[in-house]
Amino acid sequence: MNLSIALLKGDGIGPEIVDSAVQVLQKVAEKYGHTFRFSEYLLGGIAIDETGVPLPQETLDGCLAADSVLLGAVGGPKWDNLPADIRPEKGLLGIRKAMGLYTNLRPAKLYPSLIGKCLLHPDTVKNGFDLLIVRELTGGIYFGERGRRNGPLGPEAYDTEAYSVMEIERIARVAMSAAQKRSGRVVSVDKANVLETSRLWREVVHRIAEEYEGVTVEDMLVDNAAQQLVRNPSQFDVMVTTNMFGDILSDEASQITGSIGMLPSASLGDGTRGLYEPIHGSAPKYAGTGRCNPIATILSAGMMLRYSFSLQQEADCIDAAIDKALRDGCRTNDIAGPGQEVLSCSEMTQAILERI
Repeated sequence: MNLSIALLKGDGIGPEIVDSAVQVLQKVAEKYGHTFRFSEYLLGGIAIDETGVPLPQETLDGCLAADSVLLGAVGGPKWDNLPADIRPEKGLLGIRKAMGLYTNLRPAKLYPSLIGKCLLHPDTVKNGFDLLIVRELTGGIYFGERGRRNGPLGPEAYDTEAYSVMEIERIARVAMSAAQKRSGRVVSVDKANVLETSRLWREVVHRIAEEYEGVTVEDMLVDNAAQQLVRNPSQFDVMVTTNMFGDILSDEASQITGSIGMLPSASLGDGTRGLYEPIHGSAPKYAGTGRCNPIATILSAGMMLRYSFSLQQEADCIDAAIDKALRDGCRTNDIAGPGQEVLSCSEMTQAILERI
């Protein structure tokens, strides 16, 4: 296959981890006879510094012309005091919306070799876990009306949560389809005891579930879901939820996998083009130190091969190489235990390359 991939390295550790993923993609392309063409574009803080905006038109055009997009991370304290409409994160929201990416897939897996790094009791995770959080990405409170005004008690701020039936239907279908390929179990997370949007969410999810043979749906309030994730994560297989709840729960899930540096994500729409990125931030204090973990970004590249390019064997090859490196004791700073050798970002990348 001859495929074009847009690279948005972004800020902080973004360039380093994207470079690691590119090396792995190049090795996979060589092994399986593919050609991947990479084009770099600016996004986030670096785009603000060089062009004055977080999402330049050239970047937007390049991403829409590519077969898929690989992103590092954006943001950092340097740009924290900018107006809201030109902050780095605005560029990230903008590219997701422009690409029509309404689904965010966030797998959370505890590798057997990292059970000792899990913050939960060993008996709780002795069998590991492998769950998939399906997060709605372009609706809800992050995209609702917001502002500041004078209220009855003085100045106040507001953010509005709104969901349409269509937005819930399409994300529910993604979750049900994913569940059919897994165990058939879906937990739908909401706050239906308080929020009207959640009551609509619950109605629509159950109606859509009736279209999918072999799929069962359980409702769970978000506060209970947060508790259950640390009480017994193996009870979950597919979770589907709103933009904000998914953002929070997937970050919680990352902490019980051993490190947030282990979690990839895929943002998808109706076509094959997607945006792939680790769920962690730009970690500017680690930029240039070599102390970052490239695995989440490399796994994100693997998800690109799987979901956008339908290259299942190639994606499995990446997953197996990472698993083998971890079983062989390869560790970056965030997942190393007492007495274990700590590899730099480039050394961990090399360890994975050697096992492909």
